[in-house]
Amino acid sequence: MALNNTYDARLQQETAVGAAVQILLLALLGTAIGLGVAGWLTGLAFAFATWAVLSRALHRSALRSFGPANRVTLGRATLVGGVTALVADSFRSAPPVTLLVSLTAVALLLDGVDGKVARRTGTSSALGARFDMEVDAFLILVLSVYVATRLGPWVLLIGGMRYLFVAAAYFAPWLNAPLPPSLARKTVAALQGIALLIAGSSLLSHPAALAVVLLALGSLGWSFGRDVMWLWRHGRATAVTPEVRPQEAAPPQMAPLELELAAR
Repeated sequence: MALNNTYDARLQQETAVGAAVQILLLALLGTAIGLGVAGWLTGLAFAFATWAVLSRALHRSALRSFGPANRVTLGRATLVGGVTALVADSFRSAPPVTLLVSLTAVALLLDGVDGKVARRTGTSSALGARFDMEVDAFLILVLSVYVATRLGPWVLLIGGMRYLFVAAAYFAPWLNAPLPPSLARKTVAALQGIALLIAGSSLLSHPAALAVVLLALGSLGWSFGRDVMWLWRHGRATAVTPEVRPQEAAPPQMAPLELELAAR
């Protein structure tokens, strides 16, 4: 019991350090650009939510160490918190585009690092995959909010589609069935952040930015639609368990909850 408490305390220290670094980043942004109240409050809310949710998940997990891959993901989450604060502050005044683009670009580049680190160090875990997925999804949501102020509210469909899928799964459990690996799905997912970053960088004309985001939304809709059709054909069949006699019953199988969605 004492050993478990020691491991848990070390894990909680990791999340506390992450929250402290997030606050430090907000302070640096405040000093550099004069971050407003909305930016501060949103950034602090993000830091607290990340600390609280991750601490609870670690407490309930069987992890004995935080691991280098999760540290990379936590670093990405810190950058996403900075982007979130800048986007929230953009409703008061236009943020420095170079700073916003830089933070976002580094967060997107590091997305390919944590997975490689986890595989090379043998520290892959369901919690790490879920953590990575949530950071990715929230960054796309925040970027879609920022770009929507320029191109229109329809851009929010890009950031909201994954959350709509998860919400739909509560009413249609067959959507929770594991999906087969797909390079196309991973490619489409990676393109969303890149497309939104380009559109929000002000490097393109309005028509060009509109075309880039429309292409991203179309590819995302195609990817989700294809997966939903596959789950409709295969997931519904596995969601219904045939009645068997007690002596024939097999131990229940645990599906890897939403691990395949982490590729989005």
